[in-house]
Amino acid sequence: MVRPAHRRALVEWVRAAYQLPERRACRAVGVWRSLLRYRSVRPRQELLRARLHELARVRVSWGYRQLCVLLRREGWRVNLKRVYRLYRDEGLSLRRSRPKRRRSAAQRVAVPLPTRPNERWAVDFMHDTLEGGRAIRVFTVLDVFSRECVALVAGRLFRGEDVVRLLSAAGAERGQVPGRISVDNGTEFTSKALDAWAYWNGVQLDFSRPGKPSDNPFIESFNASVRRECLSQHWFLSLEDAQQTLTTWRTDYNNERPHTALGRLTPAHFRTGGHFTPDRSRLQNLHT
Repeated sequence: MVRPAHRRALVEWVRAAYQLPERRACRAVGVWRSLLRYRSVRPRQELLRARLHELARVRVSWGYRQLCVLLRREGWRVNLKRVYRLYRDEGLSLRRSRPKRRRSAAQRVAVPLPTRPNERWAVDFMHDTLEGGRAIRVFTVLDVFSRECVALVAGRLFRGEDVVRLLSAAGAERGQVPGRISVDNGTEFTSKALDAWAYWNGVQLDFSRPGKPSDNPFIESFNASVRRECLSQHWFLSLEDAQQTLTTWRTDYNNERPHTALGRLTPAHFRTGGHFTPDRSRLQNLHT
């Protein structure tokens, strides 16, 4: 089968060799004249590859599906298969080691999901270190319905009173406290201060079973994203530096990062039902 580029070359050779007009040359070799005038409307591969590299350098832990969402937001008319092909050709694929299961997991009973925002929150703690080796903790709060990060606070020590203060501040920011909060059996969550706060505010504390982090899977998945996309990519000089970085990442997570469980919508847009307005300056500011 003769390729279109070869057919064009054949027409040009006939025109030059026999001094024929374009119409007669096309008729002689059996080529439609529209083939010579066709210009592809697809974006240039070089520009698309360059932009894909720029996004991948900023979002180093994102896969091709999330990068495809960002390209579409910017106006690129590309489908998922095309982005995947370029993603593989450019060597941007992520390789994550997964632990091998030596035993089959037992079938778990499905937990009813919330049907509205602020119906159920999930709370947990994470650990990290500063530049000098001093340990810090990160308090994470997630809205299970909208997958929105409610709070992300760094500190050296958290007591039950601190958890109450942060939950009260988060409830005031969002207009209400949830009806249920999923927590583990840490001393901060089993304290009398949190128990009294939950009683007077009508909040039910849902404790995980000891040694069963799968009872609170949403916060575990969110903590993995925080670790992969924020904590593992920054070197904190101080507690204030860590808090500033976490605040910036939280804003980006809620308003820019497409979420798989939300149909590639951002958590803030899923909760409010708003429309996305492309703004490339946000990504540039994040990169700088």
